[in-house]
Amino acid sequence: MNEAVAAPLRVWESFYIIVGSTAGALTGLQFVVMTLIAEAGAARGRKESIAAFGTPNVVHFCSALLVAAILSAPWTGLRQAGVAVTACGALGVIYSLIVTRRAHRQRGYEPVFEDWLWHTILPTLAYSTLLVTGAVLVRNSADALFFLGAAVLLLVFIGIHNAWDTVTYMTVQRDAAREGSAVAAGAKPRARAEAARGSNPGAGPAPVAGESPAPRTPGPSS
Repeated sequence: MNEAVAAPLRVWESFYIIVGSTAGALTGLQFVVMTLIAEAGAARGRKESIAAFGTPNVVHFCSALLVAAILSAPWTGLRQAGVAVTACGALGVIYSLIVTRRAHRQRGYEPVFEDWLWHTILPTLAYSTLLVTGAVLVRNSADALFFLGAAVLLLVFIGIHNAWDTVTYMTVQRDAAREGSAVAAGAKPRARAEAARGSNPGAGPAPVAGESPAPRTPGPSS
């Protein structure tokens, strides 16, 4: 490799080793998230929601790993690396637009601004940065590597945030469902007691499960 070309990429070698290995390891995080969703039964009828808010996380991690691998390859010039990064950025922008359309079309979850920010806006920004900086890198401009590193790191952070956000959402939903079931279970004996009282007004309040029957007051006939 030409020393003048190798110098900028060699300086960033440790950075991309760290980011690439981290992205590869964190790819398994989304598989854990999908397992939790499957165990909670939340995946039924929500294929479009998973395609909009779950699958892209794996793509972001793999994109960061791919760019790290590209910039670690023994290129003979920055131009070749720039062409490869530009292609990754272009594909990423197209995929981000597809994810945005899926997020609009799905009906399993109503996104808030934070969801639009982390699932559509920031990924589009990161891939657009890859596209532009890759084109600049084609012109043998080593300054583009700083923006390129920021975009790759942003993709890793996006994947971590979205995976964690999904886990916390599922946990809150599961706890809310359990509390609702407990309230409903406690309301059934009371409802039966009220129904029994309504069918026999003279019998007084019916005892609820776990309560002692109230003493009956003697009437005038006794």
